[in-house]
Amino acid sequence: MTAHPAAAGFRMPPEWAPHERTWMAWPVPNPTFTDARELAGARAAWGAVARAVSGYEPVTLVVAPGAAEEARAIVGDEVEIVERALDDAWMRDIGPTFLTDGAGNLAAVDWTFNGWGAQEWARWDHDKEIARHVSELAGARTYSTPLVNEGGALHVDGEGTVLLTDTVQLGEGRNPGWTRRQVEDEIHAHLGTTKAIWLPYGLAADYGTYGTQGHVDIVAAFARPGVVMVHTQPDPAHPDHERCEAVAALLRAATDARGRRLEVVEVPAPTVLEEDGQWVDYSYINHYLCNGGVVLCAFDDPRDEEAAEIFRRLFPGRTVTPVDARTIFAGGGGIHCITQQQPKA
Repeated sequence: MTAHPAAAGFRMPPEWAPHERTWMAWPVPNPTFTDARELAGARAAWGAVARAVSGYEPVTLVVAPGAAEEARAIVGDEVEIVERALDDAWMRDIGPTFLTDGAGNLAAVDWTFNGWGAQEWARWDHDKEIARHVSELAGARTYSTPLVNEGGALHVDGEGTVLLTDTVQLGEGRNPGWTRRQVEDEIHAHLGTTKAIWLPYGLAADYGTYGTQGHVDIVAAFARPGVVMVHTQPDPAHPDHERCEAVAALLRAATDARGRRLEVVEVPAPTVLEEDGQWVDYSYINHYLCNGGVVLCAFDDPRDEEAAEIFRRLFPGRTVTPVDARTIFAGGGGIHCITQQQPKA
């Protein structure tokens, strides 16, 4: 379709709006999971998230052809399984961004996907088709765009504001030659937003081998209109200490689409700074909201409960369910990165 969804009355609802279901994808052998042990660990971690989310709302898991029986043994009977060819397992990024029009209709944005900026290790022959497959399975009207983008690279407040990152949408590996204005126009035309707040960069470790080059969903996320959570790194030894201070200051100085000055809620990083000699980007910001619940990244860390208490305060009436996310982060993301919400139309 050539018309833009916003012109047809579609908008991306905020993540706290009611969901119809959650979509996930099942890990397959690829460079992200380098051997059978890592793949088994990833499947156990993805399965734990699928089971946690299914306690709040329906979950549909996309698995590679022939993998349904093995997946079923791990995720249980509550999760619906469909088979489609896959390259990787990050449904937030390979899946569609769903939209609603307030009149009972569902649409979806099929961003152009190229392996997080055509990274050398990435494979995306199958994954570039997943957004369209999922959109069709959901019965949504599909809108395609030439903009290279991923679901983890944006966050909306539901009232016209979207968070983006310079090193993602404007990165040479994704959209060379696009101006900031062109990116904003394309984003607004597809999400129904009217104002973009640009962060200069993501967390330091997100620029490593399996990083996304700065996805926003590990750095900042709206909790409600006018209120944004931001990852902070209290330890000055970590390279994210100064990055997070700069991002928090930028957000405090920003106004949203309604002209409000943002309230910034700092969420401290876990106490662990590195694993295997590498800086970690462990972050509680990479959570997943579902109907009546928050599925929160946990790291067997002293700050897990502190983070859970912040989320209980921000989302009263929702139950906070921590799930160990260290294995997921070892693969390059977190709980938000492996889930994608389908809002109620």
